[in-house]
Amino acid sequence: MNYEMPEEIRLTQQMVQIESSNPGTFEAAMSEFVYDWLQRNTSAEIFREPVHPGRDNIVAILRGKSRAHNLTYICHMDTMPAGEGWEHPPLSAEIIDGKLYGRGSCDMKAGLAAAMLAFRNLSRLGKPLNYDFQLIATVNEEDAMTDAEQAVRDSYVNADSYVLDAEPTDSRIQVAHKGKTWFELTTYGKTCHASMPQHGGDAIAAMAEIITRVNRKLAELPVHPEMGACTATFGTIRGGWNPYIVPDACTATLDMRLTPPTTNARSAELVREAIAEGLVMVPGATCDCTVTAQRPAIEKDNDSFLLAALRKAVTNVTGGELPVDFFPGYTDTAVIAALTGCRNCMSFGPGSLEQAHRPNEFVPCWEITRSVAVMTRLAEDILF
Repeated sequence: MNYEMPEEIRLTQQMVQIESSNPGTFEAAMSEFVYDWLQRNTSAEIFREPVHPGRDNIVAILRGKSRAHNLTYICHMDTMPAGEGWEHPPLSAEIIDGKLYGRGSCDMKAGLAAAMLAFRNLSRLGKPLNYDFQLIATVNEEDAMTDAEQAVRDSYVNADSYVLDAEPTDSRIQVAHKGKTWFELTTYGKTCHASMPQHGGDAIAAMAEIITRVNRKLAELPVHPEMGACTATFGTIRGGWNPYIVPDACTATLDMRLTPPTTNARSAELVREAIAEGLVMVPGATCDCTVTAQRPAIEKDNDSFLLAALRKAVTNVTGGELPVDFFPGYTDTAVIAALTGCRNCMSFGPGSLEQAHRPNEFVPCWEITRSVAVMTRLAEDILF
């Protein structure tokens, strides 16, 4: 017997089958798909807003009685590259045992599909809205997150907006974000024959001393009661010429995730202290340190209007409550909160962040359906 597949599942499949990897093919094909779909299915005003050459945010607006506030659903179109190790072809969007597989299925084309359909549902009702209702489909979230910065510069979101992204949240409402500071460290020494290391300076040894001290100092920082401890990941490291030469250079990258009260400024100070102490252990070594990106932590606001409205919508759709906690990564809504001071920025969407960026990424189909219902109900509650 044949069954008609729900439209939210079909829409997610269509978008997973469009490659939009960053770096890679980027989002042009996805942008055209989203733009055309919104034109065909809604009565919204639709705009292409350039972020980078050939890479545009797509913005759809249903105008309301007042622009003092707006309700904005923001979802990114780019994905990480597929990589190796897939059992299911990464662009096939296969459905097996109720799970839709493919690169970007949970991060975050399922969430984008849910937002698009909720936006369409409100458009079809044809009722006057209290506030503007906006859907923003963004580019470059998986890299420097210039997408959300551009949305702020273009004045689509501000301190009075209600902003929801549909990132995969593990059946939770996530209202806070760890901060982050990214560093690139390069130590310098002096080459010589490995049999006479006293005549050189080992840049890799210097880096090892610095790494040890960063981790030690990080463990001494305060632990947030909800978001936990600060963390550090030295994601890449390279240096040396061959096993028999004392290395004269070593470069490492550091991804530091921060929980209050630790600030970006304090994280940079900590790394500088670790560098100074580490270099003492390798005479003659030096180190250059560059901060390549930084974002502040965003704390939970228990008095948030959007949080109360989202909890109510979840309860009405599901018949129960979902946990409220923090998003371990950084999202478009966190960027908007940091840049504007908006206290109504949060995440709720289908899938698990544990599946993101991995081979055989998947999203449970029923979670996509639930997200459409919750996001539709939320919009109705706020806008009517």
